[in-house]
Amino acid sequence: MDEFLKKKSVITFLTILFVVTCCSGVQKAEARIRRYKWEVKYELKSPDCYKKLTITINGRSPGPSIVAREGDTIVVELKNSLFTENVAIHWHGIRQIDTPWMDGTEGVTQCPILPADTFVYKFVVDRPGTYLYHAHYGMQREAGLYGSIRVLLNEGESEPFQYDYDRSIILNDWYHKSTHELSLGLSSIPFAWVNEPQSILIHGRGKFNCNTVGTTTNLCNTSNPECAPYAITVVPGKTYRLRIGSLTALSALSFEIEGHNMTVVEADGHNVDPFVVKNLFIYSGETYSVLVTADQDPSRNYWASAKVVSRNSSTPNGLAIFNYYPNHPRRDPPTVPPPGPHWDDVAPRLAQSYAIRARPGYIHPPPLKSDRTIVMLNTQNEVGGYRRWSVNNVSFNLPHTPYLIAYKHNLLHAFDQRQPPDGYDFVRYNISAPPPNPNATISNATYRLEFNTTIDVVLQNANTMNVNNSETHPWHLHGHDFWVLGYGVGKFDVGKDSEEFNLVDPIMKNTVAVHPFGWTALRFRANNPGVWAFHCHIESHFFMGMGVVFEEGVERVGELPSSIMGCGDTKGFYTP
Repeated sequence: MDEFLKKKSVITFLTILFVVTCCSGVQKAEARIRRYKWEVKYELKSPDCYKKLTITINGRSPGPSIVAREGDTIVVELKNSLFTENVAIHWHGIRQIDTPWMDGTEGVTQCPILPADTFVYKFVVDRPGTYLYHAHYGMQREAGLYGSIRVLLNEGESEPFQYDYDRSIILNDWYHKSTHELSLGLSSIPFAWVNEPQSILIHGRGKFNCNTVGTTTNLCNTSNPECAPYAITVVPGKTYRLRIGSLTALSALSFEIEGHNMTVVEADGHNVDPFVVKNLFIYSGETYSVLVTADQDPSRNYWASAKVVSRNSSTPNGLAIFNYYPNHPRRDPPTVPPPGPHWDDVAPRLAQSYAIRARPGYIHPPPLKSDRTIVMLNTQNEVGGYRRWSVNNVSFNLPHTPYLIAYKHNLLHAFDQRQPPDGYDFVRYNISAPPPNPNATISNATYRLEFNTTIDVVLQNANTMNVNNSETHPWHLHGHDFWVLGYGVGKFDVGKDSEEFNLVDPIMKNTVAVHPFGWTALRFRANNPGVWAFHCHIESHFFMGMGVVFEEGVERVGELPSSIMGCGDTKGFYTP
């Protein structure tokens, strides 16, 4: 009898243990596989009322949103129906841990997807947050190939902030010329700049003035429903989480909602110590979550506006409607849209950069010291009469054989083996004047980083080839998040400014801006085996050479799938 009671007690204990661990919500839900089937092709669209060829996914631009939970596996079967163009898609902000070949960066992690071919992307979204996807071949991103990724917490877990509804919004600028014409001008003598975009799109919709001189009449129609303003419909009294991402080709933007405050709570997948803004400054490649409460007069609608800043742009503000239910979503607000901040007012943009800190309780402490410091001087240059952008006087070109495959298969002859410089002539170079020697060199060499070391990168902005001109550059790092240690005005002093780095509560991001005539310092761990691009997220600037590549621990990368091969020296490696 005693033996029976003992066995019964053990069984009861194990039953309780099973219920507690499996059914209480403490244990994470089983990850899911989320499958998507996409076709990429050209279609005639009128997102700003002007008809032009647009790259769509399943007929849409922006493309379908990916919504998943932390730890889920994403499988995207992508068919390239562009007929005469290759394609590749980068999953912006997804670190691709253990799957570096799925980063979607043509020339770095994969060969492009050929016309009529189908490629399967498969990767894990390993942490919650707001992310993006977009083309990473040539300048196709600005032709409409982009979308949003929303990674939710596991069921039973909660955010450190509260809201009633969740929305995603992508901001973009829009050119009427084709990407082919724009890229040809950038790579020609004489140089032809892309100039300012014709429109700003809020979630794929804008409004171009069809009466603009030179506009082909039969291509522009303001009554086309495709260019009706995007409506953000809200219920009075409710709080909304707006996940705002920017994928502009050129423009830095200020986003605002007429009469409403926004509380910034997330940046690039990391919780922010909350702060309130009227205008959210956002640079290409960045994502933010803001909380907005519908607490204004519910009898009317309000304007949402996106204005170009940091450039003296002629592009009109992008407009959407913040629609209070049950007002009609097409009912214009009774007021004039807010004009937005002045384009060259740098102070509030710097203030926002300084304000973004990690939320208490969600701080990931950075390593207190770095093992290597790379100072990157961003300059505009010329190479053989061609206008280029450079880092430490080296302008970057992608090789024909992707780096990841070349390193893994010992095809090192496929690119330059001389490492780029870790710095520039700090003492003598005047960042406030055009380059005294505008000539640069072209290279496809990489920075080889010792695995698991801590790397500091200081982005130093300088004068372009035009007098009294310095531009804002948003820099994006693939495969990593980095700590933003600080910003400064003027020239970075290695001995002095590094002592002022924020090592207490720095935010982690994957994209950060370097302001005109200023510097930005970041730190990351080289602990993700692979080859990763680090570049200016302005399409034309990266196309003109403003980027570098980091290699770290490639020997730890598993066997590469043959599906990423087939170009350059890997032509014989692909097996269908």
